[in-house]
Amino acid sequence: MHFVFSVRRAAAVVATTAFVAFASHASAQDISESHIKAARAAISAVRATDAYDNILPAANIALKQQLIQQNPDLQEMIIATVDAETIKMAGRRADLEREVALAYARVFSEPQLNEIAAFYQSDAGKKLLTDGPIVAREVAKAAEIWQRGISRDLTEAVGKELESQVAAQVNSNVSDSPAAPATDSATPAPADDAAAPQPETPELQGLDAPIQ
Repeated sequence: MHFVFSVRRAAAVVATTAFVAFASHASAQDISESHIKAARAAISAVRATDAYDNILPAANIALKQQLIQQNPDLQEMIIATVDAETIKMAGRRADLEREVALAYARVFSEPQLNEIAAFYQSDAGKKLLTDGPIVAREVAKAAEIWQRGISRDLTEAVGKELESQVAAQVNSNVSDSPAAPATDSATPAPADDAAAPQPETPELQGLDAPIQ
């Protein structure tokens, strides 16, 4: 029963794959072969599909591990069978290359693809592909340092300005308050050296928050 279900599922996958292939073929009818060729050259130059090189080998390893764990007594048979079937499917990499070429051809014109290929086949283009990730890491590091610095300086600048404005507002409120009533002659006058009460400036909150 399990094998029947597996066969039916495989048939469904094949049917779906056939439909997708037909749809891709239909959408590619308006793209010339020279355009596709230029797209293939471009994706080869930019290494557009290199990231997918390990998909089939990874699937091979994962399937072996799964089947051997469930059937340890069939380890040698499982390894030989999975390897053999993996080799048979290696040719399907061409399907991916064609789909990626079509995707590029739909977006870029043939002359543009030729220009892309020419640049990435040049010394500058090859160096960009090779050292680009290193530059990207350095850019990210520089941007992080810059972000911390500008956030810190913005917080300090805003804090100083707010403190200045709040202090000015408090002083203005004190100067605008009504004069104190005259004291009775029997009430002793405050000593000359007694300090007049100073208005308290509200303490600003949130300016000591850690800079992200």
